[in-house]
Amino acid sequence: MSLSTPMPPASGAAAERIIVALDRPDAPSALALVASIPDLRWVKVGLELFCSAGPDVVRQLRDQGLRVFLDLKFHDIPATMAGACRSAARLGAELITVHACAGHDGLAAAQAGALEGAAQEPLDAPTLLAVTVLTSWEEARFRAELAVEESTALYVPRLAALAVAAGIGGAVCAPQEAAELRRVHPEPFVLVTPGVRPAGAPVGDQRRVMGPAAALSAGASRLVIGRPITAAADPAAAFAACCAELSILEL
Repeated sequence: MSLSTPMPPASGAAAERIIVALDRPDAPSALALVASIPDLRWVKVGLELFCSAGPDVVRQLRDQGLRVFLDLKFHDIPATMAGACRSAARLGAELITVHACAGHDGLAAAQAGALEGAAQEPLDAPTLLAVTVLTSWEEARFRAELAVEESTALYVPRLAALAVAAGIGGAVCAPQEAAELRRVHPEPFVLVTPGVRPAGAPVGDQRRVMGPAAALSAGASRLVIGRPITAAADPAAAFAACCAELSILEL
């Protein structure tokens, strides 16, 4: 179905599975994008928007009834990770990213900080997501530049297992890695996959990509989709088209 064809409203189940990346330079443009997609449920606030708009943009999005994935990829010493996740949880973000390669102590401290921050408000505790290997990495360049001898097929599960041991509730991985991680770590462990591209969409700077339905079938819990929706002439239609692709699955 082309985006020029009128799309039916997105089903609630499919819309819950898609996180739209608000990669915008400021709060007004991000909020305008949100307003243009009536069926939107989840949004991702990344580094660009957060550095421009500050923490208040998370509250503004929540005030509009949206669920927020705060993707700041915390990676520091344990005390700093704990403090950052404590503050992030107090904002009401439901998903928060930390780098798995921070190690067990950093991840455990981040988890404890998030629980403490949510309890201070009080809010439901967020789910921390351990970032494994960014989807922009190609295998050969990953090994050469980082001097990692393991393939990503082995390295990603290693980092996911480290996160589980530290009490982290989910991971971020490429779609191609979701099936193996889901086999080892069943629900309720959360798997969020960026690098999702509908058929015909430009790949951009992503390297390990997959279509929406295939990624969900592989075991992903939620899909992060940015430019195929946000750069479309009609973002609402692009979002509905992604939801329609997921409607063939039993959600």
